[in-house]
Amino acid sequence: MNFERKKQTIKGPILGLDLGRKRVGVAVADKLLISIRRLDPLQRSSWKKLLRDVVALIQLFDAKTLVIGLPVRLNGSTGSAALEIERIAHKFAASLQIPVLLQDERLTSVEARARLFTEGHSEDEISALIDSESAVVIVRDLIVGQEEGIIPKAGTPPA
Repeated sequence: MNFERKKQTIKGPILGLDLGRKRVGVAVADKLLISIRRLDPLQRSSWKKLLRDVVALIQLFDAKTLVIGLPVRLNGSTGSAALEIERIAHKFAASLQIPVLLQDERLTSVEARARLFTEGHSEDEISALIDSESAVVIVRDLIVGQEEGIIPKAGTPPA
């Protein structure tokens, strides 16, 4: 894959995305990286609409960093889903004026489901909230992970 791990200072607010095929989970961390809140998911359609929606959220929350969940397999290997997310991350990096990071999202959906269940949500509510709760976990993992993100390398994104 065309990315590298790198320590860097992460500036808040952070906008986090869990890119699904139909919906995009969204979360935002505050400027001090203390609290993270779940936002309504975005409906996924065209790249242009997704970019417009994300730009609007970046402006609304004055986000200084964008983090996107990277679907790495349980054994740490990457597959076609990770390559697609990397490609999209490159497009965001080329289109935005803020850093774009990738964060390993292994088991975020499992954790998100458990958190929502513990909060007392029904299965229907969990289905509606899980994408954005996964984005909360992605943002938290980036913050807790000693501020080490996976950065798309400069150059040509994967095909």
